[in-house]
Amino acid sequence: MTVQALDGRVAVRAGPDAETWVLRGALAALFLMMAVFILAPLGTMVHKSLTGADGAFVGFDNYAVYLRSHGLGRSLVHSLAIALGTTALVVPTAFFFAYGVMRSTVPGRAVFKTIALLPLLAPSLLPALSLVYLFGNQGLLKALVPGGTIYGPLGIMLGMSFYVFPHVFLILLAALAHADGRLYEAAEVLGAGRLRRFAVVTLPGVRYGLVSAVFVAFTLAITDFGVPKVIGGGYDVLATDIYKQVVGQQNFAMGAAVGMILLIPSALAFAADRLAQRRQAAAISARSQPFHPRPSPLRDAVLLMLCLGVSAAILGILGCAAWASLIRFWPYDLSLTLAHYDFTAVSPQGWRPYGNSLILASGTAVVGAGVIFAGAYLIERGRGLEVWRRALHAIAMIPLAVPGMVLGIAYIFFFNAPGNPLGGLYGTMAILIFCTVAHFYTVGHLTALAALKQIDPEYESVSASLRVPFWTTAFKVVVPVCLPAILEIALYLFVNALTTVSAVVFLYAPDTLVASIAVLNMDDVGDSAPAAALATLIFLTALAARLLFQGAVRGLLARSQAWRASGGG
Repeated sequence: MTVQALDGRVAVRAGPDAETWVLRGALAALFLMMAVFILAPLGTMVHKSLTGADGAFVGFDNYAVYLRSHGLGRSLVHSLAIALGTTALVVPTAFFFAYGVMRSTVPGRAVFKTIALLPLLAPSLLPALSLVYLFGNQGLLKALVPGGTIYGPLGIMLGMSFYVFPHVFLILLAALAHADGRLYEAAEVLGAGRLRRFAVVTLPGVRYGLVSAVFVAFTLAITDFGVPKVIGGGYDVLATDIYKQVVGQQNFAMGAAVGMILLIPSALAFAADRLAQRRQAAAISARSQPFHPRPSPLRDAVLLMLCLGVSAAILGILGCAAWASLIRFWPYDLSLTLAHYDFTAVSPQGWRPYGNSLILASGTAVVGAGVIFAGAYLIERGRGLEVWRRALHAIAMIPLAVPGMVLGIAYIFFFNAPGNPLGGLYGTMAILIFCTVAHFYTVGHLTALAALKQIDPEYESVSASLRVPFWTTAFKVVVPVCLPAILEIALYLFVNALTTVSAVVFLYAPDTLVASIAVLNMDDVGDSAPAAALATLIFLTALAARLLFQGAVRGLLARSQAWRASGGG
């Protein structure tokens, strides 16, 4: 387009350059992917919950039927009770465990920290299986169980506590990691005792971390499927109701309605957590002094007993599953055998589910790390298009509030709909990878954003002044600097893809059955020992991946990030 200049010459009006068009195209592609794999499935599920079995619009009738049903409505109360009970048990325990690791002189703090994180590497089915072996009908410690049975709310809360504990511990560990030593010195000078300093300095300083921990614990407990499926007995919860409606009764409309009900408390908890984080102020300023805990025999002794007890419980549950997988016939023949690792003896699939899990985990790690980091870079470092970038960031936060089972049902409704050109993905490994990436997208996105915020924007400014395209700067500068974060995202996706149950339980086909679902199927038909063996194998694989990751990153960073050691940057 041209305009007439004052001197009669024709001037060319500057338009978007090639780099701007590339940025717009990349943002459009990112939006399209998010629309297809996040927004459209969730929108389809909302629509499905408002229709009847014949596809006719029925409004909120499905919700009314569910809530009026005595058995189904009771599941909602059960879910809330389990979530509240688990939260009340885990948050105080994790807080004082993290306090012992970070704010005391307890010996072996690094070991305790490592043990506390081990449950992250296990599928949620594993603690339920271990509890059955220990306290079930044939359990070695059955006599210790109040009421005579572990099946029901007690077993669910104990198994859920194992699953939720490391997530809460990490949040509280981060909240307790930084403190201003001047506040403690001032409180001590003013004559405040240890309990008083704890009440007026420590707790206010970590209050937002505690709020986040409560909401995370509540959300994880109310949405998990694996633990109540194995050890719940007749104690129904929302997650198992969804499974029964969709898989057992093929009542997809009612399953969608239950999924939406399950989404409500998760979304509310997520919103409250984000609000609390926005109100949090920085605890450390430029004038702050580091806090160094001093020895206190009584405090350290109490915290040591707590850390030893929790660590023993974690190792006991993991060890019980491994031991059960090696016992010939529990509890009558306790001789050791590897027969339960011969999966061909209990399933025609044999070792295929384990191989499928490795494919799923590897594909999720590679695809997810690349897409998530590229998307975060476009959102954080892109120039202009502020409204679009904010909208994409908002969409990227949605999966954190969506339970895995809800996302899995949404994928059924969207990708299995007649006439959907993407229907060919249904029943393939690709849809499992896409669903898993979408399910765990938000944590990776936030990790990438945190890494990108540490890089000075002047890199892009200098590159722009030198007419260097932004993608060249990204590949040659940003990616090498952010390599630790990218690899951490890949490992996070790999481990979660190995252990996830709820996100893929509705989407697998016979050829794409993964190990975590195979564990569930084995337990359903009574093959508890092979189920424990496969669950243990999943844990060992995730542990090996973690160790290999640490070794690989150490060597890789020594070559690619030597500038850090020399003070460059």
